Amino acid sequence: MPQPIEFYFDFSSPYGYLASEKIEDLAARHNRKVRWRPILLGVIFKQTGGAPLTTLPLKGEYSLHDFRRSARFLDVPYTHPETFPLATQHAARAYYWLHDQDCETARAFVHRVFRALYRNGRDISDLDVVLELAARQGADRDTLLEALTGQALKDRLKGECEAALAKGVFGSPYIIVDGEPFFGADRLPQIERWLASGGF
Repeated sequence: MPQPIEFYFDFSSPYGYLASEKIEDLAARHNRKVRWRPILLGVIFKQTGGAPLTTLPLKGEYSLHDFRRSARFLDVPYTHPETFPLATQHAARAYYWLHDQDCETARAFVHRVFRALYRNGRDISDLDVVLELAARQGADRDTLLEALTGQALKDRLKGECEAALAKGVFGSPYIIVDGEPFFGADRLPQIERWLASGGF
């Protein structure tokens, strides 16, 4: 069985959201699965000296325009959140907890969180919102709340971020196919060709 496509993302990344809506179908066309890897861009930026695009002079205004244009190009519903950027550690930790219970539930949770933010304007930095979204996927709210306030999940996410940095991950989405890295939602056509041809 071919190796899964590794999909690194932060829930606060519009380009991560756009790619998340396409990556599974792309993977399935080439008999691949997707291994979802939520990370925190704040941790990554401390190492790279980066910052959220929308906070940068000139790039900020362009990025807001490009988020919407890219969404139209990919035919993905998109509404830019009123609160942005925002913290995503609760959602990322909840994903890893759910994944340890059932990977299909965790996969569905990724889409639910992304869509809550970029379609419905929900504030996913709010712990109650994350608990609600997880509960809709069948998670026990109280058990998850206890896990999210514990040290083990905090350490888990920290370890995932460190492992991502060790692999060279510097942004979202960062997609690795058989060791070959691709950065950005606009790399999806290259990934498609890479999978179809075995590299180029």
